[in-house]
Amino acid sequence: VQLQASGGGLVQAGGSLRLSCAASGRTFSRYGMGWFRQGPGKEREFVASITWSGGSTYYADSVKGRFTISRDNTKNTAYLQMNSLKPEDTAVYYCAMARGLRVGADVGEYDHWGQGTLVTVSS
Repeated sequence: VQLQASGGGLVQAGGSLRLSCAASGRTFSRYGMGWFRQGPGKEREFVASITWSGGSTYYADSVKGRFTISRDNTKNTAYLQMNSLKPEDTAVYYCAMARGLRVGADVGEYDHWGQGTLVTVSS
């Protein structure tokens, strides 16, 4: 399984970015997906997740109302739309594919990870 994350970059506070995660090597439409991030000097933390069908989504409180996770099963791609970005959103963002039906906040629920894409939000 390969997950290729892209779309990171430098943006001013209040701006927007859309991250993409292209998957291959596994039937994408059968697995939930998640986004996590790791800021400087911090542990990896949950950002958002989506079930295999896209019917349910979950968010960390810190991004709720600003970020939107989605997926296109015809393109084997998951997305993270990030609006109203804040300097504290600066981090390397990782996409991950769930190992089973659960798409919670625990990194242990995901068995494949992308390489990460850096998001830097300037104040």
